[in-house]
Amino acid sequence: MNSATSWLLVTLQFALIVLLIAGTEARGTPLANAIAFALVAAATFVGIAALASNRPGNFNVLPEVKAGARLVTGGIYAYIRHPMYAALLLLMLAALVADPRPWRIVAWVALLAVLLAKAAREEGFLRQ
Repeated sequence: MNSATSWLLVTLQFALIVLLIAGTEARGTPLANAIAFALVAAATFVGIAALASNRPGNFNVLPEVKAGARLVTGGIYAYIRHPMYAALLLLMLAALVADPRPWRIVAWVALLAVLLAKAAREEGFLRQ
């Protein structure tokens, strides 16, 4: 059963993503832009590696474990516990590096906190 806490975390996650993407303006220096590009490349690599290591039926936007899902421990999951969250954080960090205004730093840290809460919740469900 999906709980209100899980839906709240997902809603906050998507709201923060929209805020970070929609609020991005090209303000970076050439060095910042190069770093942002490298972060996008890293995020893409991690995200594709997660997709390649997992089966589509395992994915769930909510931290609850889907019926019939299996724990993936191979591929990138052998090195990163939550590669999809890592890819998302890297991608949003790229947006932040490109436009590092203070409110955006707060939004990225808030996204980090939400994803850590989701990961902890998901791991609790997996232990059950």
